[in-house]
Amino acid sequence: MPAGFLTRERIVAPPGWSRWLIPPAALSIHLAIGQAYAWTAFKTALTATMLKGDPNAGVLTALPFQLAIVMLGLSAALFGTRVDARGPRWAMVVSSSCFVAGFLISALGVSIGAYWLVVLGYGFVGGIGLGIGYISPVSTLIKWFPDRPGLSTGIAIMGFGGGALIATPLTNQLLAAFGGSGAKAAASGVAQTFLVMGLIYAVFMSVGWLLIRVPADDWKPAGWNPETQTAGAMISTNNVSAANAIRTPQFWLLWVVLCFNVTAGIGILERAQDIYKDFFGAGVSPAGIAAAAGGFAAMLSLANSLGRILWSSASDPLGRKRMYMIYLGVGALLYLAITLLGNSNKVVFLICSIFILSFYGAGFSTAPAYLRDLFGTYQVGAIHGRLLTAWSVAGVLGPLIVNALADANKGIAGPGRYTTAFIIMIVLLVIGFVANLLIRPVSAKFHEPAEKIIRPEGAQA
Repeated sequence: MPAGFLTRERIVAPPGWSRWLIPPAALSIHLAIGQAYAWTAFKTALTATMLKGDPNAGVLTALPFQLAIVMLGLSAALFGTRVDARGPRWAMVVSSSCFVAGFLISALGVSIGAYWLVVLGYGFVGGIGLGIGYISPVSTLIKWFPDRPGLSTGIAIMGFGGGALIATPLTNQLLAAFGGSGAKAAASGVAQTFLVMGLIYAVFMSVGWLLIRVPADDWKPAGWNPETQTAGAMISTNNVSAANAIRTPQFWLLWVVLCFNVTAGIGILERAQDIYKDFFGAGVSPAGIAAAAGGFAAMLSLANSLGRILWSSASDPLGRKRMYMIYLGVGALLYLAITLLGNSNKVVFLICSIFILSFYGAGFSTAPAYLRDLFGTYQVGAIHGRLLTAWSVAGVLGPLIVNALADANKGIAGPGRYTTAFIIMIVLLVIGFVANLLIRPVSAKFHEPAEKIIRPEGAQA
């Protein structure tokens, strides 16, 4: 592969290039790395094979996923500026290489009985691929869709939420075919599943970096005039560097908003099946409640995915600040309804849970457009990477709150086991709501002078 193949200059779109080819390129990356949400299939297989009988199997099998989410935030923050500078093709190739390598290292670890290699491969190496892959299409999509930033980023980030809908059945089918599941599950079957999935994702993600293009300096959508863009004073026509962005109160207020919105959603998502069983398991056969709980978890995954495109698209006409008022304010009321009603009304419980998870997913997809409104497009990918550290914190905080308090209340039967955890979630959502209200346009002292803004293609802005 020639060195110039990965440079930004090689992927400047020629006249007439359709911008609608960019979302599929982004989706090919996000649908792949969204496999992280399907880790539970591997978790079960590893517990039944190489970690069988280990009293710490539950903790050990959670480590690769937890490390992957932590590395997602850290790598996005550390490499965000480089992603903006070198362009989306370079970033997508690096993401694909790390993500696929994570599967191959994990396959080796399972085959030789070295679980630390699974943690290293899937968690550390694969987690770097997650972070770089997550932010790589964002700034490109925003440049191609300045008139519809919420819709464009919603389409791509929807893929991350929907990746589990593809990966879960694929993983289960491969495990069954290779003998990695069932009563006679073998570690070799799990290793083969890791290997084959890594090869599948290598091909699938290649579509993204082969198809991706960046717009020419003077390109803009037909009929779009940036001078007449709407949605009020929250949309800036100025630009802020990544280094300056983290010095603004707006960045840290949005960090709190995203962190607490994610904490509230992931708290239910991570323990979905157990929560459903504790709420509605009384008097139901084990097989029946297991099937219903599985359906509940799948329903929440679908809500998570659809919320990313539906609510994010609505943010284009309504504005990003108003949408986060809905995510956080209505989310707090939905949590309150679940807490007060308990298991007295299953329909209300399901509706509230669906909307909470749709707001959880929407928080991710609306954030890049919110950053673009506040800080411009100059280094929005790098700023987004730094913001994703909020996800790393929330990925630990949400499950910790719900699991720790649920375990501490084992003696309480039914919904009461989660009352304290849900009250904490309500408080966090209210704090996030207030933080969102405090966000104002960025002060002019943080704006980059026009003569200092060099476009990635090398031309003066």
